[in-house]
Amino acid sequence: MKILALDASTQACSVALLLDNEVHERFEIAPREHAQLLLPMAMALLAEAGLELAQLDAIAVGRGPGAFTGIRIAVSMAQGLAVGAGLPVVPVSSLQALALRAARLQQARQILVVQDARMQEVYWAAFLTNAQGLPEVQGDEQVSRPDSLPSEDFDTDWCAAGNGWAAYPQALADLQARIGRPVQENLPHAEDIARLAVPIVKAGKAEPAALAQPSYVRDNVARKSTKPNIPGKA
Repeated sequence: MKILALDASTQACSVALLLDNEVHERFEIAPREHAQLLLPMAMALLAEAGLELAQLDAIAVGRGPGAFTGIRIAVSMAQGLAVGAGLPVVPVSSLQALALRAARLQQARQILVVQDARMQEVYWAAFLTNAQGLPEVQGDEQVSRPDSLPSEDFDTDWCAAGNGWAAYPQALADLQARIGRPVQENLPHAEDIARLAVPIVKAGKAEPAALAQPSYVRDNVARKSTKPNIPGKA
């Protein structure tokens, strides 16, 4: 399995090349430089591996939620590369990528991801890992004020991830106290986007490039309830 993954959903710019179980990644904190960095980083990884785009199985991309401009840049670039090489695209949630990173590096099974959405709001979602160790979202990915998250649904069995905790420490103080564990994984990585794309490609569910779409969440969530669908919780 050979997958190239791109992410520009935050101030970080990252590209990863997955070759079976081995992943090579370029990761750089570079606000407003995604358009200049993504393609050279991708080409450098392919050159180092001695691969052409057409030899890949798919291109994965962080679809968001996150920075609107960065998401559009990454999705557009993934589409352009895929069309030129005749490859399918796998859009992957940036929140799910953060959850996978926490699951892998902290051996977490239940992960609450909270990302800064600006305008005094956060993108957030609760994830439980499945038998394969991959995080599955419980309910919907949502956007809301940080002080409106349902803190009573979370406890020390959960792991916190995302940069929203640092962005709104006072509003999230009670929730952070309930979880207890400090936040360690705060930005999504293309490496985890590539890993999440593998089962989708194997199942034949990668999309034609033209169908790959960003997920802004703020646009398609019309102030839904902030209650997640967490097993065992009323």
